Amino acid sequence: MNAIARAIDALNEGFGRLIAPLLAVITLIVIYDIAMRFLIGRPSDWAFDVTKMLFGAHFMLMAAYGLRHHAHVEVDVLKRLLSRRKRALIDILGYLIFFIPFIWMLLTYGWNFFERSFSRSETTYGMIAIPVYPVKGVIVVAAALILLQAIAIVIRAVQELNREEPA
Repeated sequence: MNAIARAIDALNEGFGRLIAPLLAVITLIVIYDIAMRFLIGRPSDWAFDVTKMLFGAHFMLMAAYGLRHHAHVEVDVLKRLLSRRKRALIDILGYLIFFIPFIWMLLTYGWNFFERSFSRSETTYGMIAIPVYPVKGVIVVAAALILLQAIAIVIRAVQELNREEPA
């Protein structure tokens, strides 16, 4: 089981490191758009839509990486007072009862959202019609990565629960 958790961690670590530089691309597009406004008095027709889509994709795809590194908001005040076993039990219950069902819903509804967009060849309404379905597909990919990371966390919590207490 530990090998599965490590493989999930490696996947999300690699994916996060791959996606992180997308922020630099977004920044360059914004700088380009600002320069066009300043130099020729007119923004580009595509930059706003593209940066909005790329930022949404970046945010969603980095969520599993953030979960892997505990970069999310968590109520640690009470958890710190508990033993490791009780913290593991809270993690198991919290993830199984609340987190995983929510992510499963995000995965299934996200798939329907993507599928409808893809079947209609949905595009933006701007001057340049940019396909929207790739960004909606990101919801599905992000939900799958988050679900996998939640499984890795539950695996580790179960291992902690099964670990022998020092005498």
